[in-house]
Amino acid sequence: MIFQTKRLTIRLLKESDRTSFFDMMSNPKVMAPIPRPVMDKAESDTNFEKHLNAALTSDTKVWAITTKQGDEFIGICAYLKNNQNVDEIGYRLREQFWGNGYGTETTRGLINYGFNALQLELITADVNTANINSVKILDKFFTRDFEFYNEADQCTDRRYKLQKEDWK
Repeated sequence: MIFQTKRLTIRLLKESDRTSFFDMMSNPKVMAPIPRPVMDKAESDTNFEKHLNAALTSDTKVWAITTKQGDEFIGICAYLKNNQNVDEIGYRLREQFWGNGYGTETTRGLINYGFNALQLELITADVNTANINSVKILDKFFTRDFEFYNEADQCTDRRYKLQKEDWK
């Protein structure tokens, strides 16, 4: 276990998450707001394998988000380095778990973990400005920093930032 929130456990990915991971990565409603293309089974498996053990050895940490009751895989969350080599959080939820406050709960947990366990002084988050639900979540916790054109994803992203001294 990496950390827990009121209703969720954040833990390393495990082999039994593979099918649910594919369910998420192959869903156009999940991938479109990012925006990223859906993955076929082979692409999803390759992506899953990449993250399965990388959280132990890489700057990019991709973890499973599960329910405390039943350990059901509901999505992923991550710490990675942005294009300025600053710590950035991310998250993605399976569609059937949208609208339950899990994105907000995960974001709060990632921030607490970053400032308390990782001893970070600054955390950032990037979001496609058209991803209204994630914009609403990030606006709760972060300060809007700047917008830029994301060449890789062909969209306008907004960078958010949060300093440790501003976290309550």
